[in-house]
Amino acid sequence: MTRLTGSALRLTIFIGENDVWHHKPLYSEIVHRAHRAGLAGASVFRGVEGFGASSLVHTSRILSLSEDLPVAIVIVDTEERVRDFLPQLDELVAEGLVILDDCEVIRYVGRDKHAGGEKHARRETYGDREKKA
Repeated sequence: MTRLTGSALRLTIFIGENDVWHHKPLYSEIVHRAHRAGLAGASVFRGVEGFGASSLVHTSRILSLSEDLPVAIVIVDTEERVRDFLPQLDELVAEGLVILDDCEVIRYVGRDKHAGGEKHARRETYGDREKKA
């Protein structure tokens, strides 16, 4: 498991939900490439409304003519690993917005692979408080 705490870089890619790469959703290709590259994680968020460089408003409202909703893919890892991944985006993202933000990772913990998806009681400390999960 990747260990990640402290200073990091957040990569956010804004594209359209209908953007494709070789007949497959572009957001899925980006996530799978990030996984193969060993990045700490990637998440895809679907927007309900938005516009970009084309100034065409995309919305999920029922009577809307556009269903190509905005999608944001967020990846966080060390600066070096994120910057090493950027050339792949040059190949993949023909239209969209790619941004980088400095951030600080406070907590990055995965699931116990041997837990079988079950939650186990554990204690977490947040400052001077203790929380039982």
